[in-house]
Amino acid sequence: MSALTEDVRQKLMGVSVPAVVALLWYNGYKTTMLFGPRPVNPATNRFVGTAFTVRTVPVREDFVEAQTKGERANLQAQAVADIGAGEVLVVDMGGETRTAFMGDIMTTHLSVKGVAAVVTDGSVSDAATISTIAMPVWACGNAATTYLSHRFVTDLNVPIGLSGVAVCPGDVLMGDSNGVVVIPAHMAARIADLAVERELLEEFVLARVKEGAPLVGTYPPNEATKAAFEAWRKEAGR
Repeated sequence: MSALTEDVRQKLMGVSVPAVVALLWYNGYKTTMLFGPRPVNPATNRFVGTAFTVRTVPVREDFVEAQTKGERANLQAQAVADIGAGEVLVVDMGGETRTAFMGDIMTTHLSVKGVAAVVTDGSVSDAATISTIAMPVWACGNAATTYLSHRFVTDLNVPIGLSGVAVCPGDVLMGDSNGVVVIPAHMAARIADLAVERELLEEFVLARVKEGAPLVGTYPPNEATKAAFEAWRKEAGR
């Protein structure tokens, strides 16, 4: 069973990346936020989906020759063919930004398929056009050079490292204007529930701060603030 039910997805779509990162930290997961990839179109950055991982290594000429001869599978093409709706194409490019994993035509195809997002620590080609496509794409650069100039796909749906964060197939990735976080699959439902609670509490706390409440005791909330929150919540039916 997928870690991302529609209920979990909806909850995560309604909360923020900082809230999720903080909750993962408190639950023992210290390295979950991706530092590096940025949205190609900042207006299209929110997404939640499960990881379809792509591993690349530095290019080697005999790998390319074997693929050209049909002796080695074209795993870039296979990844694009196999990924399903609601999944996130997560491409480990080893931080190499001098080459692009994909361009606007491939991006359009993935968007039509219903792919949730693309996240890579490498580059894309023709970022200007990709920025007009209604699918979140996060990358570290814009390069016109084909990925075979520097990288080669060797594995699909294996654990990878992306910007210092481990990503396993089926993990839940979530993005918003603050960045991208990787949620271990088995933690997704718990973190979603905790994040909804946290956002509700912070809504209450922020309102009190705006009303002039002192920060000490209000945030982080002391017992009196927590009691006031529960009373407010009950009265509001939330």
